[in-house]
Amino acid sequence: MLLLGTFTLLSMAAAGAVAVLDPASPPANAAVRPAPNQVPAPDLTPVRIVGTPFVPNTNPRQR
Repeated sequence: MLLLGTFTLLSMAAAGAVAVLDPASPPANAAVRPAPNQVPAPDLTPVRIVGTPFVPNTNPRQR
């Protein structure tokens, strides 16, 4: 327990020191920007599904 407590305190001290010393950059502008993982609507292309849709087997005894 003493080792765990010492490790936790040292880790928290190191994380705090990095947080204090690393300056946070201010936001570039206040304009709302889309999230980086979103694709704009005009770039979407239709998708063709080939084959039967997946249906999960909810009853393992039935095949």
